[in-house]
Amino acid sequence: MTEGTTLYCQSCGMPLAKAEDFGTNTDGSKNEDYCTYCYQNGAFSGNQTMEEMIELCLDYSKDSGLYTDREQAKKEMLAWFPTLKRWKQA
Repeated sequence: MTEGTTLYCQSCGMPLAKAEDFGTNTDGSKNEDYCTYCYQNGAFSGNQTMEEMIELCLDYSKDSGLYTDREQAKKEMLAWFPTLKRWKQA
């Protein structure tokens, strides 16, 4: 990872800033594409659709101050999530 580059989970969009944020591969090594909540031991921890993931993310971040308008945040996520690795093929 280069200085100044922010990595994001390629499933939920969470910033990957600390070692414990990263998911793990089957051999226990760090996976640099996905967060620990979405990807563990080489597999996705949930089998949701992209739309379900967006709703889950909106629910988790509603009290964080990340957004004030849920519908606007959802609209932005619907535009961004299809660019993430997990959802590009979907």
